Amino acid sequence: VQLQASGGGLVQAGGSLRLSCAASGGTFSSYTVSWFRQAPGKEREFVAGINWSGANTYYPDSVKGRFTISRTNAENTVSLQMNSLKPEDTAAYYCAATSRFLVATVDYEYDYWGQGTHVTVSS
Repeated sequence: VQLQASGGGLVQAGGSLRLSCAASGGTFSSYTVSWFRQAPGKEREFVAGINWSGANTYYPDSVKGRFTISRTNAENTVSLQMNSLKPEDTAAYYCAATSRFLVATVDYEYDYWGQGTHVTVSS
C-alpha cells in the first residue's frame, strides 16, 4: 500500500485544516489507518485512528473534540478534520496503515507510511 498525505499548511490559532491520505495498491478497505504527528525535537505521537469499516475511531485527549478522522473506502481515502487548532498542533503529520484489526496507538505497529504533510499554527 502506498500512502500520500496532503492538506497541510499555515493557519492561525483557532482555524481549521483538513488533511487527506490517499492510498493506492493493496486492499485499502481492510486496513486500519491512523494519523501521527511529529514536532521538531519531539517523539512521534498518535493523533487519531480509524478501523477498517470506519465504525470505530480513537483519539488522545490532546485532540479529542477538535479532530475528526473519517474514511471513504470507495475512494481509498482517509481524512483528518482539524478544528480549533492550537500552536502546539504544529508538526509534520503522517498517515499510516496496518493490517491489524484494532487501532494501535504506537507507530511500530504500522507497516505503511505516507510522506508527511506539514501543519503550522500561528498564535
